[in-house]
Amino acid sequence: MIKFSHLRIMIATIIFCVPFIMQAQVIQISTKNNSVDYEKLAKIDELVNEYISKNWLTGAVSIVIKDNQLVQYKGYGYADVATKKPMKNDAIFRIMSQTKAITSIGIMILYEQGKLLLDQNISDFIPEFKNPRVLDKFNEADTTYTTVPANREITFRDLLTHTSGLDYTDIGSSKVAAIYTKNHIPSGLGYFNDNLLERMKALGKLPLSFQPGTKWQYGLNIDLLGCLIEVISGMNLEDFFRKNIFEPLGMKDTYFNVPSSKANRLATVYTEDSLGHIIKWSHEFRHIDPDYPLMNKHYFSGGAGLSSTAFDYAIFMQMLLNGGRYNGHQILSKRTVEMITSGQLNPGIFGDDNMGLGFGITSEKSAAKEPRNAGSFSWGGYYGTTYWADPKAKLVCLFMTQQNPNSHGDVEAKFEAMVYSSLK
Repeated sequence: MIKFSHLRIMIATIIFCVPFIMQAQVIQISTKNNSVDYEKLAKIDELVNEYISKNWLTGAVSIVIKDNQLVQYKGYGYADVATKKPMKNDAIFRIMSQTKAITSIGIMILYEQGKLLLDQNISDFIPEFKNPRVLDKFNEADTTYTTVPANREITFRDLLTHTSGLDYTDIGSSKVAAIYTKNHIPSGLGYFNDNLLERMKALGKLPLSFQPGTKWQYGLNIDLLGCLIEVISGMNLEDFFRKNIFEPLGMKDTYFNVPSSKANRLATVYTEDSLGHIIKWSHEFRHIDPDYPLMNKHYFSGGAGLSSTAFDYAIFMQMLLNGGRYNGHQILSKRTVEMITSGQLNPGIFGDDNMGLGFGITSEKSAAKEPRNAGSFSWGGYYGTTYWADPKAKLVCLFMTQQNPNSHGDVEAKFEAMVYSSLK
């Protein structure tokens, strides 16, 4: 028999452990969070449904996690308008640039394993990036150009903060985008039947937009980091993510290649015509076939290639809010997460805010003008998905659509204001 004294110790141990367990995982329970006004939170329904009724939005999924507890998780409108298919909260979205944060965390996992240093030259792993050059003069008539030597080489920190001088094909600045297009450098948006390492080696021979470390420019930085993960780890990006991030966290619906068994959960992609009316995104529009998640890809874009659900991505963000721990797994150390979510750039390079290692960081100046607290970290995706985590408020929030452009994208800012208004 168990002695009473031993029983008391067991009970005390259980009571002590429960909070730790709750802090490590999103709790889905019916008990309400006492720090949330649920009547105010419910007004999000009215907001989103109004936008849908006015044909300003086809459908959306929102999720709010407060204190590791799921307090709001809903689908609105239609996943497909033509068939009147309801948008369920477990719909799968093409998260595009939300892929960047996951790739950045992948690099930091290798950093913790001693495989690289943040200020190490990437040419140590891909020699084609040695002795980079910077664009000087450009002839728009025939896309010829001259260059000057770069003052230094590109580092991992430059790539994580988008200060390397790399640009984007299609959506980048006109001069460098034209050079990239001429040299068949993929944007990472959609499907590409190319070899990732070969394309990144080709990128390494092309000019940078500016001297490394001097400016911020959205570009192929994170696609290159994805390639570096493959080179350093000896695994393809899909397998690396699955082993080191998705399986440990329990992210069951995040893929480069969405399995056919889950194809019916993909939300349809929309855009707008010249009058602002919502229309379906065609297979040829902007050279991005929206069916790319179902195509068997081996070119894994670390900058834009993943599809996921609101809940899966919330798990990923909650791990960071937990100091790198979730589901019984320590993905990263607490100190590394602190580095990731700290501003890395000199004032003014990223406007009023700052850039962490893979995330935008809300500054004190911005926090005085918007609901998010200083230190919140966030980003979004090309097709209308957005997320943020607020360490001070202990919040993880996502608002996900599949529409670009969206003349009524202010629904995201209104969603954010309503979330914070519900906190007691």
